[in-house]
Amino acid sequence: MDIYRSPSEKEEEKTGKPVSSVPPHPSVNRESDFMADGWRVFKIMAEFVSGFEMMSDAGPSVTVFGSTRVKVGSSEYLLAEKIGRLLADEGFSVITGGGPGVMEAANKGAQCAGGPSIGFNIKLPNQQEPNKFIDHNKLVSFQYFFVRKVMFLKYAQAFIALPGGFGTLDEVSEAITLIQTGKSERFPVILIGKSYWEGFYRWIIDTMYRKNGYISTDDLSFIFLEDSPEKAIEIIKGFYPDGYSLNF
Repeated sequence: MDIYRSPSEKEEEKTGKPVSSVPPHPSVNRESDFMADGWRVFKIMAEFVSGFEMMSDAGPSVTVFGSTRVKVGSSEYLLAEKIGRLLADEGFSVITGGGPGVMEAANKGAQCAGGPSIGFNIKLPNQQEPNKFIDHNKLVSFQYFFVRKVMFLKYAQAFIALPGGFGTLDEVSEAITLIQTGKSERFPVILIGKSYWEGFYRWIIDTMYRKNGYISTDDLSFIFLEDSPEKAIEIIKGFYPDGYSLNF
């Protein structure tokens, strides 16, 4: 069955001219596309293998998110650095997206405290460079966002999200969805920075939950809004009375 639609009679009426069949796009070749997709599967597999292999001995880990645009020395940068240091002091590996800003700060804090500092970088058109505070042999650069997301989720005993943009919101939303639907084990999702996250958090409670009933109270039980890094550590430790495990 041809996937290309035929021009309608109305289209001919609009122009007054007969409209020929829509030619296939020059880049569309079903045979070559199939071959390209086949090889792409192996590239995807290779990225999964690289990530799994690198994380095989990582131990309990916490993923830290936040804006790449945070400047070195700013209050947000120093906060992320402190969080990385506190997590390392408690024996957690620190995972970030491997880039600048909040990610760099969290990696720096972890590394300076002597803890594992892990970076899952992503290859982007603007060539995001991995930061210099990722441990040797603890950096994986991904081509595919969805593979990278699996790595963030699979090994994390918690997500800590500092102020950030669409990427941060995407990671937070996906984690909440996978926990809500039972595709992942439950783990705390901690939003650090009440003044930044409160509007979003309040909208979830007031609009999604109370007004419309689109979520339940159980869907809110693993989401936390905090300012204190120390409190975030307490939440994580208190969430696992029976010990840590992988999420799926």
